[in-house]
Parts: sequence; C-alpha cells; structure tokens
Amino acid sequence: MMKSKNLMVSFVAIVMALFFVATASALIASSEVTIDGVEVGDNPAIIAGETITIKVYFTADANASEVVIKAELDDSVAETSKFDIEDGEAYRKVLNIKVPYDFDDEDLSDGLDLEIEVKGKDTDTGNKEKEIISDVTLTVQRPSYNVDFKSINVDQNIQTGETFPVDIVLKNTGYNDIDDLYVTARIPALDVEKTAYFGELVAIEDDDDDDDTDTLSKRLYLTVPYDVATGAYTIEVEVSSDDLVLSKTVTVGISNKFPETVIKSGNDLIIVNPTDSVAGYRIVADSQASASESVVFVQAGSSETVTITSDAEGEYSFDVSVFSLDGKLVSTVTFSGEAEVNQLTNPIVILTIVLAIVFLVLLVVLIVLVTKKPQKAEEFGESYY
Repeated sequence: MMKSKNLMVSFVAIVMALFFVATASALIASSEVTIDGVEVGDNPAIIAGETITIKVYFTADANASEVVIKAELDDSVAETSKFDIEDGEAYRKVLNIKVPYDFDDEDLSDGLDLEIEVKGKDTDTGNKEKEIISDVTLTVQRPSYNVDFKSINVDQNIQTGETFPVDIVLKNTGYNDIDDLYVTARIPALDVEKTAYFGELVAIEDDDDDDDTDTLSKRLYLTVPYDVATGAYTIEVEVSSDDLVLSKTVTVGISNKFPETVIKSGNDLIIVNPTDSVAGYRIVADSQASASESVVFVQAGSSETVTITSDAEGEYSFDVSVFSLDGKLVSTVTFSGEAEVNQLTNPIVILTIVLAIVFLVLLVVLIVLVTKKPQKAEEFGESYY
C-alpha cells in the first residue's frame, strides 16, 4: 500500500514537471550579441582593465514585463534597468562592463567566462522566465604596455625646508617588456620635482636571469621650500617610456612654523630667516620714508629688526618692500596712519606769529609816540640899547 502511494506521488510529480515544461514559454525567439562591434561567436579578444560594450539584439517571443538582461564576466556584473517587451518585436540593449584584471605572473592572457541571461515575467501566463542568451569563454589579454603602482609611500607630516623620501614600487602588468623607464615625482603647486631612471621591467620574469624583474622599488627625494603656506598638497608620480605615460597622485600635509618672513611691529620690520644658511635682504621704502638699514643679513634660524621712519605729517600711507639679494620680492608691508602736525613748521602758525610780532612792534612805537612830550621853545627877549 505504501509503495503504491509513493509510486502515485512520483507519477504526479513527473506529470506536473512535464506539464510546466510543455506550457513554459520562451522570452526570446532569436538573439545576437556583439562585443565592441565584434560578434561574440567570432571569439573577440578583450583587454584586461578596459571597459567593453556589449550589445544584445533580440526578437521577443512573448509579451513580458520586468525584463532584465544581465551580463557576468567573472566577478564583474552589469545589467539593464527593467523594461517591457511585446511578442514579435525586435529590441537592442547595451551593457558596459569592466574586464577584470586577475593574471598569474607567468600568464600574458587568460580565459574568462561571459554569461548573458534574460529574465522577466510572461504577462500571458504570469510565469517568471529566465533564459541564457550567451555563454562563451573569452580570451583576455594584458594591456600591451602597462605599469601598476603597487605602492607610493610618503610621510604625512612634512615641515617646510625638509627633504623627504618618496618610496615607489612598480610592477609591469603589460603584455610586453618596458625599456628605459623613467619615474618623476613632483609637487605641481610648489614647482618641485625629481626624476630618476628605473631601467627595464620585463613582462615575464626569467628565473635563470637575476637581472630580469617585473617589479622595481626606488626612492626619490623632494625638498619643500621654506616659504610655503601650511596645507594639503598633491604629489604626482609619473612613469614614462617610449611606449607609455601613466601617473598616480597622493596627498600630504605640509606645515610651516614661520608662515611670514617679514613681520610688521609698530614702526619696525622684523625679518625672519627660517632657512639653514645666512640670507640677505634689501629694504626699499617709498620716497616719504626711510629704513635704518638698506641691506640686512640674517643668520640661519634667527631674525633682524629694521626701523622705518618718515617725515610725513597728517594722514600718510607708504609701502616698504623687502627683496632677496637675487631680486625676488619677499614681501611688501604698508605703513599708514596719522602723524601729529609740527606746529612750529606750520605756515599758518608762522604767519600768525609774524603778524603778531609786527602788531606788537607797531603798538610799542605808537605808545612811545603818544607818551613822548614835545620840548618847549626857548624864549629870547629883545634888548635895546
């Protein structure tokens, strides 16, 4: 009895499976797939690291909604947004997918499986359908010439005036050997750079030849100027040969303990020399001002004070410029304010004083004239003899 029941369940399951197979409908009647314009059946070679364009041309074999076309190339996946199709109509969908880069050191090419599927909901039956449009193995090659920056190591806390190392590790991940490879490290914002010769990087190492290597490590040194503002700066590392130019950037922080070389303090200029050697400066003031020294030498890591004087009166404004001895402008400082007027040299005051003196002189003369008594005339009597 139990065996009969089991046979009946198995028979029903088989019938149901056959029923679903018989009633299942295909979403696509015919299709064609191209990769970068080449039919997938022609086994197009693709390049690792590049993005390829997959175009799927198909004719619908059913009315369906929520249709999605999905492409898988190893770990890379791309799929379309959902769309609707109608039975008998032709469609084209485009997918862009990045080719993985996963080679053994001894391989110049490899094979990767590309699977493209379509899935959607048949609106006539209500069933969810999924079909494989294409399932092929593609040849993936290394790029003809390529270098991978394995690492760029730089100290993240750099001081102005400091010479610091840039450690670079490069690996040839291209199809061909790279000859005469040069590496340049630069800080574009500071116009600082250094170039070194790295030599040859082979694509495949020869175990019997110690000079053949696909990986090199080098150190370059960059020096930060002293007159640099504190902030974040970009270091660009560029590799170049006759066959390629590639670059990568990293960011570092630079600190300046002495952001200003020239400091104004009252009527004085304080000139700071943060460098490790004696520095000379030339002081140039406007015509209405003068400096206590026209040329000043400042010892390394110290400062000097220059006094600025002016004979300006009332409101004034003048500039004092500081140049390095090679003619480079270091800083321009503006002095402005209002000076007390010297009353002894004021023309109006002088004229007033002169008029007052004249008035006093005239007053004295007048008083003298008024107070002076006239002398009596001598009386002469007549004598008759």
